[in-house]
Formats: sequence, C-alpha cells, structure tokens
Amino acid sequence: MKRLYRSRNDRMIAGVAGGIAEYFGIDPVIVRVVWVILLLPGGLPGLIPYLICWAVIPQAPRETY
Repeated sequence: MKRLYRSRNDRMIAGVAGGIAEYFGIDPVIVRVVWVILLLPGGLPGLIPYLICWAVIPQAPRETY
C-alpha cells in the first residue's frame, strides 16, 4: 500500500513538495512550481495548504539497513 510521507531526501523547506512528488511519481519541480503559483495572488492560497500539509503529513521513516 502506498503512503504519503514528507520526503527526507528531496526537501527544500519541510519535504512536503518532495513527498507529494514521490507519491504521484512526478518531478518535485512541478509540485514546487504549483506551490509558487498559488503563493502569487497574495500568499494565502498557497501558504495555508502548505502549512496544513506540513503539520498533517508525517515525515518518512528512516531507512535502516
């Protein structure tokens, strides 16, 4: 079963965009561009969902070898 996690490897701020990109199998740059576009009209349409995702999506578990 596929789970959504914040990325530990591909992160700029909190790993939200990297985690979403990993979940959907797309390039993280695409997700980051969407966040920036949502931030342009005043910030709130992109900032609030990002903060909610940061708080709700758990961080990926550490890989143990």
